[in-house]
Amino acid sequence: MTVASSLLPTDRPLRALGIMSGTSMDGIDVGLITSDGDRFISTGPAATYAYPPETRRALLDHLQDAARFETETFPALEAAVSDAHADAALAFMRDQGLAKTDVDLVGMHGQTMLHRPERRFTCQLGDGQRAADRIGIPVVNRFRHADVAAGGQGAPLVPVYHQALAASLAQPLMVLNLGGVANVTYIDGDALIAFDTGPASALIDDFMRRRRGLAMDQDGLLAAQGHVDQALLHRLLSHSYFSKKPPKSLDRNDFHIWSQAVERLSDEDGAATLTQFTVDSVAASLRHVPRRPARWLVTGGGRLNAAIMQGLAAAVGAPVEPVEAAGWDGDGMEAHCFGYLAIRAVRGQPLSFPGTTGVPRPLCGGVLSLPR
Repeated sequence: MTVASSLLPTDRPLRALGIMSGTSMDGIDVGLITSDGDRFISTGPAATYAYPPETRRALLDHLQDAARFETETFPALEAAVSDAHADAALAFMRDQGLAKTDVDLVGMHGQTMLHRPERRFTCQLGDGQRAADRIGIPVVNRFRHADVAAGGQGAPLVPVYHQALAASLAQPLMVLNLGGVANVTYIDGDALIAFDTGPASALIDDFMRRRRGLAMDQDGLLAAQGHVDQALLHRLLSHSYFSKKPPKSLDRNDFHIWSQAVERLSDEDGAATLTQFTVDSVAASLRHVPRRPARWLVTGGGRLNAAIMQGLAAAVGAPVEPVEAAGWDGDGMEAHCFGYLAIRAVRGQPLSFPGTTGVPRPLCGGVLSLPR
């Protein structure tokens, strides 16, 4: 990365686009950020662009046998994902009136298909060179690979961004991301601890698709009509993952056994039980941090689910607020984060740390591709 990154300006903050598609695969988020890769952060607009329907269908179909990604390549699928991400970036620039000369860099997370850090393997579909050629701007991708190769969990990567945003806030502070997977960042001065807590919206969304053909339980309304199956909830929470000490991370496919457990329940009771499962598994994270957080800030789509948010407030015994309460952009946060991480990557700053992924030392990462 050193020789190529030397072509980028070093005498000023960089302007980057971050592109992120989460485990729910419900869209491609693009956000604009200006930063020095440290404490100077100025976030711009963010927007979400849908995958082409045929690409999303193909991704969901391939997830049914995701283990194949460890031994096989899928060039046509990766090309489609790369083009969808590049087209989202181009659409965003057009919508925001940005020329290519207005943007220094693109950070493209790619689409996670399989994450097996215990075998030092992770797969995020997305060809950085193909995207750079299509967008016409340098692209950083493969953010997780160096960490996993060094024995780290490869996730979560957002903590260093959370820490920079929270520099002026009262601490200890917990930042909770409720995407398909839930992860927390515990911040107390220089102390930084992060890990995946368990499922967030993935199990609920999958359940709603199976039962009602809907993308989600809007506002937690169905869960609010049901009753929690306490015996099943206790069995779900007895999974060894929740007592395992961090750093630790999950793959979306790890949820299969949990997903099937609610099949005998009614729609309402199934939604209520899975919602409480998310709440209680997040609350279990408190056993792994040194001091009880004084405040929780929540990002990700799950912050819009009233049933989850109300349950969390009762479970953790502290104020639980959407990140907008701190002036942050919850919809654009992960996209902004990968723009920020791209800037850190080209400037040789670490992306992951012993307390966040278990990597032996602070480690940089990412691969830079210049448009040809």
